[in-house]
Amino acid sequence: MRRRVLALIGVVLAATSATAAVQSGWRWPSLPAGVSAPAVPNDNAMSAIKVALGRRLFYDRMLSHDNSMACADCHQQAKGFTDGLPTHLGVTGEMGVRNVPGLANVAWRGGLTWTDAGITSLEAQAMVPMTGTKPVEMGMAGAGAELTRRLANDDCYRRMFAQAFPKAGGHVDFTQVTAALGAFQRTMISFDSDWDRFKGGQGQAVSALARKGAAQFSASGCASCHSGPDFTDGKVHYVGTAAAREADDPAYGGKPPPPGFEPPPEQFRTPSLRNVAVTGPWMHDGRSETIDNAIRRHAAAGLIGADMPALLAFMETLTDQRFLTDAALGPPSPSCPIAS
Repeated sequence: MRRRVLALIGVVLAATSATAAVQSGWRWPSLPAGVSAPAVPNDNAMSAIKVALGRRLFYDRMLSHDNSMACADCHQQAKGFTDGLPTHLGVTGEMGVRNVPGLANVAWRGGLTWTDAGITSLEAQAMVPMTGTKPVEMGMAGAGAELTRRLANDDCYRRMFAQAFPKAGGHVDFTQVTAALGAFQRTMISFDSDWDRFKGGQGQAVSALARKGAAQFSASGCASCHSGPDFTDGKVHYVGTAAAREADDPAYGGKPPPPGFEPPPEQFRTPSLRNVAVTGPWMHDGRSETIDNAIRRHAAAGLIGADMPALLAFMETLTDQRFLTDAALGPPSPSCPIAS
């Protein structure tokens, strides 16, 4: 009898949970074993309308000073949500100083810039390209009123913001914009690479050379920083780039920190390696035009004499073609999803 009662309670709880998911308009997709749904801020619950709004904003150049730049101009889906450039030019013509990072599985990141330890939410990070001044990217610093005016003058946005943020009473500002952008970016989920299939039990999903590269990846010390489901520990490190600028340096391994630097220079957050084959050029400064060169710039003794073809074959298996082509992450339809 007790088992039947417990089973019935389980069914009721499951049904209640499912109903709540449907009512909120959002349900996380199936995730690999050992991967839990990402944490979501208490004040920015997921919903289908909020994701749709964030997607529309992500692709809208209205969010820049002169209507010339959208988030998607720097974060292009086919390139793993990078842009293929060493650094990106801002709306004022000022060149950026950091390579655009990919956004695969960004919902699970604790650190969201190359160096800043204080930016730990997607909502806070969205303010950096929009309003940052060192360097200027989208150029919206001090333009909150202008952003509100632009969005309020758009019938579709008025309807979408009203449904996505009913407690805001129709008011629109950076708070709602970054909340919607954060919700959309949390849907950028990538767990369908050949390597994921191999780890899931499909033994023939990757080649023997790639499997050799994976073993060497661990043996060479790469996995000490590029660890976990997304191949990043989320921490900042000096890896040997301060004195290794030569693009054709034949030696594996970068340089130790130059003498006199305290703390060591050029400490940057470990980037995820998901979709790494399509996110070049590589490294924090975008100076490495090949993955081979990016690896050579690392001061890791275990890389000396490494089998580079095997390492590269392994990294090729981290590309998720579904993620790069998923229509739900691409540009939205020009028509408004909410009828007037």
